[in-house]
Amino acid sequence: MSKAFTTEPDGDDDDALSLPPLPAGSKNYITPQGYQRLRSELLNLLDVERPKVVDIVHWAASNGDRSENGDYIYGKKRLREIDRRIRFVTKRMDIAEVADPAVHHGTDQVFFGATVTYENSAGLARTITIKGIDEVDPLLGEVSWVSPIARALLKAREGDEIQLMTPGGLERLEIIAVTYPAPQAATEG
Repeated sequence: MSKAFTTEPDGDDDDALSLPPLPAGSKNYITPQGYQRLRSELLNLLDVERPKVVDIVHWAASNGDRSENGDYIYGKKRLREIDRRIRFVTKRMDIAEVADPAVHHGTDQVFFGATVTYENSAGLARTITIKGIDEVDPLLGEVSWVSPIARALLKAREGDEIQLMTPGGLERLEIIAVTYPAPQAATEG
């Protein structure tokens, strides 16, 4: 059978595999800034990227033989990637629960959105910020609220000592500081 008549997978299975796991029965917490980034990405994909690629594919298709037309083949592939990302971002936004960490400003207890400085038993201090699954950047010291370190820290207070099970064994951590972003001043319109 010719390859021209084979079908490609539509990528629906890829969406399910790429979703980071959430604990059963929990919500997909995200900060307002993280939700806005997802929304901006979705709008960019819908309003800029996809129309641009559709125009390229349309132009390439009008050139005739599509089987050896690199612009057409690559364009269709890119269009599938964009559509897959649109489905993924839309699903994540649908299940997102926006939680503003600024509501905890001034408290010393660890909740979603906290920036926590802790010290291990060797005296090594580290600072992390607890964020949503879809917005973390480990290079900036951000961890997902479902990560083991975040789950161990949640609900603890400054000065508390917590235990964290690591591959190297049980580790004791002391919470040095807990901070939250300041609430945004209400703008008058």
